[in-house]
Amino acid sequence: MSAENPSVDEHGLNGADVAERVARGAVNRVKDRTSRSVTSIIRENVLTLFNAIIVAASVIVLLFGDLRDGIFGGVMIINAVIGIVSELRAKRTLDSLAIVDAPQATVLRDGTLTVVPARDVVLDDVIELTLGDQVSVDGTVLSSVGLEIDESLLTGESRPVKKKQGDQLLAGTSVVAGSGRMVATAVGERVYAQGLSEQARAFTRTVSEIQMSINRVLQVVSVMLLPIVVLTFYSQNRVAGGHGGDWREALVLSVASVIGMIPQGLVLLTSMNFAIGSATLARRGVLVQELPAVEVLARVDCLCLDKTGTLTTGGIRVRSVETVSGDETTVLRALASAASDRTNATAEAIWGHLGDRERAEAAQRIEWSVPFSSARKWSAWGAGSESWILGAPEFVIDETLVENADVLAKVGLAAADGSRVVALVHADEAVVDDELPAKRAVAALVVLEEDLRPDAADTLDYFRSQGVHVRVISGDNPTTVGALAAQAGLTAPDGSPARLMDARDLPEDLTSQAFVDAIENHDVFGRVTPEQKRAMVGALQARDHCVAMTGDGVNDALALKDADLGIAMGNGTQATKAVAQIVLVDSKFSVLPGVLLEGRRIIANMERVSSLFLAKTTYAAVLVIVTALVGWRYPFLPRQFSYIDSLTIGIPAFFLALWPNPRRYVPGFLKRTLSLAMPTGIILSAAALTAFGIVDGPPQARESTAAILSLMLGAIWLLVITARPLSTWKWVLLVCVTSATVGGVLIPPVRRFFSMVAPSGYEWLVILGVGACAAILIEVAQRIFYASQFVRSLEG
Repeated sequence: MSAENPSVDEHGLNGADVAERVARGAVNRVKDRTSRSVTSIIRENVLTLFNAIIVAASVIVLLFGDLRDGIFGGVMIINAVIGIVSELRAKRTLDSLAIVDAPQATVLRDGTLTVVPARDVVLDDVIELTLGDQVSVDGTVLSSVGLEIDESLLTGESRPVKKKQGDQLLAGTSVVAGSGRMVATAVGERVYAQGLSEQARAFTRTVSEIQMSINRVLQVVSVMLLPIVVLTFYSQNRVAGGHGGDWREALVLSVASVIGMIPQGLVLLTSMNFAIGSATLARRGVLVQELPAVEVLARVDCLCLDKTGTLTTGGIRVRSVETVSGDETTVLRALASAASDRTNATAEAIWGHLGDRERAEAAQRIEWSVPFSSARKWSAWGAGSESWILGAPEFVIDETLVENADVLAKVGLAAADGSRVVALVHADEAVVDDELPAKRAVAALVVLEEDLRPDAADTLDYFRSQGVHVRVISGDNPTTVGALAAQAGLTAPDGSPARLMDARDLPEDLTSQAFVDAIENHDVFGRVTPEQKRAMVGALQARDHCVAMTGDGVNDALALKDADLGIAMGNGTQATKAVAQIVLVDSKFSVLPGVLLEGRRIIANMERVSSLFLAKTTYAAVLVIVTALVGWRYPFLPRQFSYIDSLTIGIPAFFLALWPNPRRYVPGFLKRTLSLAMPTGIILSAAALTAFGIVDGPPQARESTAAILSLMLGAIWLLVITARPLSTWKWVLLVCVTSATVGGVLIPPVRRFFSMVAPSGYEWLVILGVGACAAILIEVAQRIFYASQFVRSLEG
């Protein structure tokens, strides 16, 4: 574009140019949205393997059995509607937050710089790039002022790449130093990364421990379904033939066995729980970009914080400027020139502190400049062979010179007080290839101060009480970081003072055992490079820790991406928010305990209700096998299974899954759930078969009724155990479930619908006796289970 019309580089596109490109689709729109579409939500809740099985079973029942036996299909529809509605509500909340937080681009149109949503950038747009910006389209560099691009999200290479005029830029990369302009050469679906920025922000269903555990069980069940159906049909066909029945009755009973084994609603309840948790957090200013992320935080035992924006408010102000050598007026002017780009908080603070006279003359003397980089920790500018460098004292002051000892001592005193110090040094030679001149004289020290967040101490104390090891990882002076961390109340896990380390003293081999040990055994790190941040996350993960990482700068992006849970601040860079699973929209560190509690509620309550669903799967499988082996009629019709499921599993599980539960996460979700569910399922199947065998028809509904009520009494006791500790509302839930269980056989219309009969006095004694025995055995099994868990915890 610029070759044909060079003036467009100065003025950008005009309104007509933009409209023409939008009309022909040359605009940066991609199909991916900030969250799932309505169609995908409906599809994922309806078009599943288990829903397909239930639909097939419903069709069989409707064709060959009683219409009332198709009620389980209605349960599937109700569950699907609940899931769809709750996820649509979560989607609306997520979308509204994501729109506010959507990526933006600064474009040059009609000679004026304008900020527009990244999706509104059109082909041939001239785009202004500054520190922290994420490149939203592919393009070519038109001009560069020390422009450095982080291409790690595309190439995996962590070192920034310097860009000059004519170089290519790719969407999804970010500006880590300098500034420049580019022209868009590919937009929308045509960009190299195919809209990587949007895709990185899109709703994704990541795999959580809960989902993995449930999927394993469902895979086993799905493998068992076909042989179970064949076995049940064969055995029930023989039984039906002996009693004057036909194959249609056997087919309906086979369907009942299949429906009994499928843990209906468990996967859906998990998704719904995540969606409700996400919507709850959204109302608190937490944007959950991946729903299972709220569960992951419940498993986190290591939380790595960046100092700025978490322990501190992120605001910086200049406390004092001390001229060390040279004319004060000259030094202040040089300081103003060094801060004139205002591309970071330090430069902004210095610029705001200086007077109008220094600022007015700032840019007049700059012939060349080196922009600030978090990797090298300094920036520079100069005229001819003269240079001025502003940066971290440890990097720009020559520590080998005796005359600098007093200056370094002042730096140390300020750092010990929690203040930040930057130094301005002067040299009579230019900076070449990012190498500092050999002879440098200290011109001034700038002391800056940050405000601690008022809620930082309480938040750190909460995480410490919950067994989460908090580490502070910062690029600032270690002494400064340590002092601020101490003021916020950060300690080692045993309560002793936090252990401080200068990241420059870490082993160079970032994969060595010595590096891993150093990270494990320290709590505060200063002068950390972006590569080290990423390696620290990997080191902690190598020791089997579940790691959460917070950050707000582009130098945090790689570490956030590698962490088990990336948490970005809402005022952070677009690149950081693009790779994080959770965004704190209001940048409030104090909301993290609420996220932790929500995650713990989900994982603890899902473990509770999973034992109910899997106990049902167990007793349904046992009933199929035993009745086939002994030649008994299968005790339950499909509609009777629906009656049992809704009262002992479906309705109670819905309420229990939403109950507050602050229990800490303990590894071994699936093992514990099966250890609880399988013995209970065996006991419940034994109760049903015992009552079924003792009570003899006619009609056949009499023995089925006894089996149903005996099983349900035992299942209600399992609910009592699951609901502990019992509160008033849980007692209300249990009383309602018990009343509905008994009322079902006492209310004639309900009794007739579910093909049950009113038990006689003798049958009530059998039902109560068998049910009580089942409850006692379940209680004993649970006490043995919890006792073994306690012994394992002591051994661990």
